[in-house]
Amino acid sequence: MRTRVSDVDVLAAGAGTPLLLLHGIGGAADAFDAQLSGLADAHRVLAWDAPGYGGSAVLPGQPDLDDYADAVVAVLRGLAAAPAHLLGVSWGGVIATRVALRAPEVLRSLVLADSSRGSGRTADGRAAMAARARDLAESGSAAFAARRGPRLVAPDADPAVLDRVVSLMSRVRPTGYGHAARVMADTDHSDRLAAIDLPVLVLVGEHDAVTGVAESRELADRIPGARFAVVPGAGHAANQENPTRFNAEVRRFLAEVDGGAR
Repeated sequence: MRTRVSDVDVLAAGAGTPLLLLHGIGGAADAFDAQLSGLADAHRVLAWDAPGYGGSAVLPGQPDLDDYADAVVAVLRGLAAAPAHLLGVSWGGVIATRVALRAPEVLRSLVLADSSRGSGRTADGRAAMAARARDLAESGSAAFAARRGPRLVAPDADPAVLDRVVSLMSRVRPTGYGHAARVMADTDHSDRLAAIDLPVLVLVGEHDAVTGVAESRELADRIPGARFAVVPGAGHAANQENPTRFNAEVRRFLAEVDGGAR
């Protein structure tokens, strides 16, 4: 089922404690098909098209990361879904981190999948985000996705998974992607992660060549009490490449949180 709240399109399935899914910079709500079907027996699973993606309106002006975090809060409150478990993939994880820092009262837990502290940690990271936004604007979404998509999966990925990743990326809108890239380039959460006071799971694909296993380990090490797990046989798009293992890790963690374990 698709619904709309605060100018944001949201896919919804199932019932139970709410779980909101935030996709990566080259994705959309449809990237979570396997989570919408695979976790709906235990949770009210919600997946947004981020502002500027899919059917969602672009945020006005030059939005910063706080604006995206506030959009998450508005969606949760608008759907009467707070407090919710919040799962973010890559860029979605950076937004989710900011929500945990800015409005922890709307969250039950935090899952960061193939994510990072932000691209603003290094000059190379900032330059890379700017270059990707320029490349998309100059070459168009289809050509950009054809070049970029293969980096998001493991070297021996199922061709059908790669096709799905490329197809999703080919639908990105340059304005939405450009805002997201700029926000990523402006963000470095390194010194703020110790302030997160929620149950946290950090997941990463074994062959993630975009943000990488080392960066996910760094996230887990800097967040007090965070759990860390590797999804075998998967790259950056771990939730799409190995949804069985990905969903099992998420399900186990959320069940512990809902059951009172920390």
